[in-house]
Amino acid sequence: MTTDEIQAALQAAFNSCDVASCPLTEMQKQILLQVINQIQGNSTSKVSDAANPLDDLAPEELEAFLRFVKVVEPNWKVQLLNDWLLEQDSGQVQFIRQRYGLQWLNRVESYHFDKYCNFEEFVKIRVGDRIEVSNGLWEWVQDDGPCQKEWVPCMVIKVEEIDHCTNCLIRFYNGAEYEIQAIYEWNRYNWRWPQT
Repeated sequence: MTTDEIQAALQAAFNSCDVASCPLTEMQKQILLQVINQIQGNSTSKVSDAANPLDDLAPEELEAFLRFVKVVEPNWKVQLLNDWLLEQDSGQVQFIRQRYGLQWLNRVESYHFDKYCNFEEFVKIRVGDRIEVSNGLWEWVQDDGPCQKEWVPCMVIKVEEIDHCTNCLIRFYNGAEYEIQAIYEWNRYNWRWPQT
């Protein structure tokens, strides 16, 4: 089937839903059309920018949110919901709860990030960045064991690409230094942006 034939079939289905007193919202219709276009490899008919909740964010909010999503992925939404249910501070993305709320969060779907596919640049570590690293880098840690995960603040003092892996040299506030090998590839769960 061509894209036009598929869109015509979807339009007939939309009409059938209307007749059956089960109408789809405009956003639901746009989502279905976008999925078909993605399957067909046709990017000409994307969900309109107005339907993308990420467009509601100010540039600095978008940057903070994309960093959070990339670091916590794939459980970013679960993490936010758990914070909200337990009334815990969500750190640099606390503004999501305070300004946008649960209704906005429920609107965010994975395909909304397609528009921001270059958001990798937001999470690239640079010299001078302050990050937190887990003691899981140098200790065997378990959730229910004698050594539990702890987060330690530090500063990035060197970043280098070696054989398609990014290594990072960090300095703790006591002056000690530590090299994190494959910071994005193997150790992405052992570091995070500061939570405060």
